Amino acid sequence: MPAVSSAPARAPRITAVRRQEERVLPLELFFDLVFVLCLTQCTALMATNPTWEGLGQGLLILCLIWWAWVGYAWLTSVIDPEEGVVRIVIFTSMAAFLVLALCVPDAFGDDAVIFACAYGIVRAAHIALFLIASRDDPELRRSVLGLGGGTAVGVGLLLAGAIAGGEAQTVLWILSFVLDMAEPAFFGAAGWRLMPSHFAERHGLIVLIAIGESIVAIGAGAETQIDAGVITAAVLGIVVAAALWWLYFDVVATAAEHRLSRATPGREQNEIARDSYSFLHFPMVAGIVLIALGMKKTLGEVGEPLKAETAVAILGGTSLYLIGHVAFRLRNIRTLNVQRLVCAGVLLALVPVAVAVDALVTVAMIAALLTAVITYETLRFAELRDRIRHQLAREPG
Repeated sequence: MPAVSSAPARAPRITAVRRQEERVLPLELFFDLVFVLCLTQCTALMATNPTWEGLGQGLLILCLIWWAWVGYAWLTSVIDPEEGVVRIVIFTSMAAFLVLALCVPDAFGDDAVIFACAYGIVRAAHIALFLIASRDDPELRRSVLGLGGGTAVGVGLLLAGAIAGGEAQTVLWILSFVLDMAEPAFFGAAGWRLMPSHFAERHGLIVLIAIGESIVAIGAGAETQIDAGVITAAVLGIVVAAALWWLYFDVVATAAEHRLSRATPGREQNEIARDSYSFLHFPMVAGIVLIALGMKKTLGEVGEPLKAETAVAILGGTSLYLIGHVAFRLRNIRTLNVQRLVCAGVLLALVPVAVAVDALVTVAMIAALLTAVITYETLRFAELRDRIRHQLAREPG
């Protein structure tokens, strides 16, 4: 007979700390798929109500869900989401995120309370997991408790606004988001923990997901008969999406990860992560969502001028994306990316033109400007680009 071990069975692990070399795990990508639906729903909300009010509501909801997602990016840079009870809680928060996404189209109407409650569950699960992760780290625990108090106030304001409705809802939801964004300033950055490579990769993937959503918007906008105009608009849309990818992933993503990895762990590294990723990646993602809205409307009516709101969305969104890059570079290496800043200004100046010419012409102008910036940077900074892509990427952090 085989020997029977007398050793007691080992209890399942509740959590496991991330290892430095670990990259983004499958469960994190699974979680981000729900965030894709949130982005799609924000685009749909603005497309259904393409007014200044509709754009504002869509961007406000995007602000809220972005900050909820950011919390999980910090969390899963500390603990392994696939270990023990963490996996179950992540699934629970995914379910709440899904309900939240379904409520987005009517979040300023009949579904406001359900949206606020689902959002509260997403944030509560995040704080609960962080409390578990910080049980052996007093400094992290203090930061989490501060975040938990601020989150409770923010969710309370969100629920109060949902019940009040009307203008009060908008004011209270804006206040909730502003307080959430300000929490790190009140509670400090020294107590947090992160794995630089993982943290940078997670945000890079969410940029990629947002670009993918813009491609989905192209397909969603092509509801009419496929003709030469629609085909041209679709091809130009891919050129714009490819340019957005190039502008971020060709050099910026590698340089960003290296800068974060080389920072001193603790306050310096955490502040760079907060500013460069939690804060400055938002205008990039928001810009891509606005571009997706513009592409969706363009594919619907390629031969008609864009309305003022949609023109501001697609041109302003592209400009916002570039400004996010400029601000990121300024934050990290204290230099100004002049060519991207100039391009952002030119895009904004083209808004009056966009309301007078066919939508197809507007998309062509965006594609041409982004291609010109990429061509200039590739030729002008060829040596630096080669070093970052083929040497810096291989250096240890």
